[in-house]
Amino acid sequence: MKFTIYQESRPGRRKTNEDRLAHCYSRDALLMVIADGMGGHYYGEVAAQIAVQSVTEAFQREATPKIGDPFSFINRTIINAHCAIIDFAASHKLLDSHSPRTTCVTCLIQDNIAYWAHAGDSRLYVIRGGKMLTRTRDHSRVQLLMDRGQISPAQAPFHPDRNKVYSCLGGRREPEIELSRKTPLETGDVVALCTDGLWGLFSDGQMAAVLKGENLMKTIPELMEQADERGGPNADNLSIVAVRWEDNYTEPGANRSPTIHTQTMPLGAVTTRLDEFGRNQNYKTELSDEEIERTIEEIRSTIQKYSK
Repeated sequence: MKFTIYQESRPGRRKTNEDRLAHCYSRDALLMVIADGMGGHYYGEVAAQIAVQSVTEAFQREATPKIGDPFSFINRTIINAHCAIIDFAASHKLLDSHSPRTTCVTCLIQDNIAYWAHAGDSRLYVIRGGKMLTRTRDHSRVQLLMDRGQISPAQAPFHPDRNKVYSCLGGRREPEIELSRKTPLETGDVVALCTDGLWGLFSDGQMAAVLKGENLMKTIPELMEQADERGGPNADNLSIVAVRWEDNYTEPGANRSPTIHTQTMPLGAVTTRLDEFGRNQNYKTELSDEEIERTIEEIRSTIQKYSK
């Protein structure tokens, strides 16, 4: 595999950052995952961390170096994350109104084919030649209203129900997990996962235009800066992980992102980019060091129960 990849999360103007994201890869498979937490106190952060950490740890165990059944893997790992979040809520005796919940979108790429699944309104985009090839459909109240013709796409960003989702991990209802079709990738395709704090500020055409560039390390920070400015004093958390798929080797230069080549990786090796809970300054939290340590251990033990 040859690809360039970039991920970043910013708190926006919020006191805490409840987004979490990660990517990891073996010699023959790449995984990306992003989650946008919801819930009282610090529980949205925990739900998102459990979701992202649960999926990446499953990849670390099973990518040897490929995943046997991609669709089964992403569906099963999301369900296991949902169960782990519910377990955490039960152990803390949390009422439903304060229970941890999170959106989730995850993508697995192997054999030049992308597979993905999502629950909620965090999105995945596939961009080819500067145009939107496809994107996920939001599991949201606003999307339902647009489907029924009750509001227009122009009205959606300002609708009072714009933040309401009908599918998520955690909570009483089983999540509606929507699986993609197998999507073959071509050289130069960009696959981007992001939370609503970012995509909510740009049209599909604007997202495609920005992400068509081959230097993700330059274009994505510029996109994040624009989002920070557009969001104003109420800017939400902003998160994105994006990969540009590369088939042919080219020498990295000043105007290109460094390409990752996985052919020489050992069969059982996995490289992961995932920040531990409370350890990155971009993930603002109001918890004390002692509370962070305790939560890290609770997250680990909860995930282990559903590691299958």
